[in-house]
Amino acid sequence: MSKVAIVTDSTAYIPTELSRGYPIFSVPLHVIWGDRTYYDNVDIFPSDFYQRLEHAQLMPTTSQPSPAAFKDLYDTLLAQDYEILSVHISSRLSGTVDSATQAKAMLPGAPIVVVDSLLTSMAMGFPILKAARAASLGATLADCQTIVHNALPKVGVKFVVSTLEFLKRGGRIGGAAAFVGNAFNIKPILDLKDGRIEAVEKVRTMNKALERMIALTFDEIHGQSPVSLAVIHSNATEEAKALLAEVRGRLGVNEVNDAVIAELSPVIGTHAGPGTLGLAYMVGM
Repeated sequence: MSKVAIVTDSTAYIPTELSRGYPIFSVPLHVIWGDRTYYDNVDIFPSDFYQRLEHAQLMPTTSQPSPAAFKDLYDTLLAQDYEILSVHISSRLSGTVDSATQAKAMLPGAPIVVVDSLLTSMAMGFPILKAARAASLGATLADCQTIVHNALPKVGVKFVVSTLEFLKRGGRIGGAAAFVGNAFNIKPILDLKDGRIEAVEKVRTMNKALERMIALTFDEIHGQSPVSLAVIHSNATEEAKALLAEVRGRLGVNEVNDAVIAELSPVIGTHAGPGTLGLAYMVGM
């Protein structure tokens, strides 16, 4: 029987209640704050990170894992007779895919497939979970690769940031650049298109922006089922709970497969900033 491991990176930040028991392994990205480097979801976590970020005068930066970090994990898994599907944050947001590809090149002939998801967070997490569940039942590496390939077009994500300032500082602002500024309490609705952060609409006030984000998400779902749904947030737990209840109530319980609240990892939070709320989904799988 095939033995396949799904390797991802810390920006997926898949909730433990969904990933527990599946062959999912993660390589951490880095948060660089002053003269110290932290490993995402290893020695820096959302609860402490966002509190510090809100009051920090020195802003953190981020960097991808090294090829050596990937090779170390690949070596460990290969020694356990795993074949490896390595699925990562958009190459247009991070150099993580490049590091994984370099590590694969150090292991010629090894059964490793590297996939650029062109996504991050739970928009990337849902296809990973789908493949990992299949792997746990004996799916081959080719099967798992096909599952991810078929799932990625059925995934979407939209989010509303409290301010565009963090995206601007980190250089990830993409097509949202035209919305820079906090004048008149404008809250832009953003999404990931072709691996880049792009602006969808600008709305006055957070409540109106969230309502519009729900409407746009439902337009894309088009009544397809089942739906895997995640509310993603950065230091906005209560707001995320309310948003999940609202969206799940509108969908109807029978249409929902997974429905979770997922935090944004510190690496993603460095660029999105505190107070971000989003919706990620996968349909028809």
